Amino acid sequence: MPPDLDVERLFREYHAPLVRYLTRRLGDRDWAEEVAQETFLRALRHGPVAQERAWLFAVATNLVRDEARKDARRRRHLELLREAEPAHVEPEPTTLERAQDMALARRAVDALAERDRLALLMREEGLDYHEIAAALGLAVGSVGTTLARARRRLVEAWEAVGGEARGEGAAGRGGVAAPVTPLSAARPRTGGTHA
Repeated sequence: MPPDLDVERLFREYHAPLVRYLTRRLGDRDWAEEVAQETFLRALRHGPVAQERAWLFAVATNLVRDEARKDARRRRHLELLREAEPAHVEPEPTTLERAQDMALARRAVDALAERDRLALLMREEGLDYHEIAAALGLAVGSVGTTLARARRRLVEAWEAVGGEARGEGAAGRGGVAAPVTPLSAARPRTGGTHA
């Protein structure tokens, strides 16, 4: 089979899940597309691998780590630009609420330890325990424990950032859970309305 057909299959099967994972990881779809493109370019150069999906996700995760310094510089630059901008007209409440939920979700996910965050995002993308273990360098038996701990910490972080943002703790909300989960709020919206 010609190599370009294998690359086409690899791209067809894994591009969308990889970009979704990277978008959640980075918070920027354009940047996610760039990292995914570089990941597939490296796959083309590297040649066949045994566990394709795990290998792609591991390479993408390493590329994100390599880009961390650039991301920090971009964020500092954007913060300076935001401070310099004049006040804007307030958007409609539903857009504002959605943006706040997404910001809170991003803060909750970002508050997790890197291994927990990556394991959750990979599982959300449908990677099985073996693939997560291979991508993160974990024992397969520890993936379930890592995911359970990550979920618990995500809920705690969600409640903490939600309470801070509203100026109240869980008791101030009457112990009622937020209507949007952190990972669902962090999902990029692509047109239409989503509950």
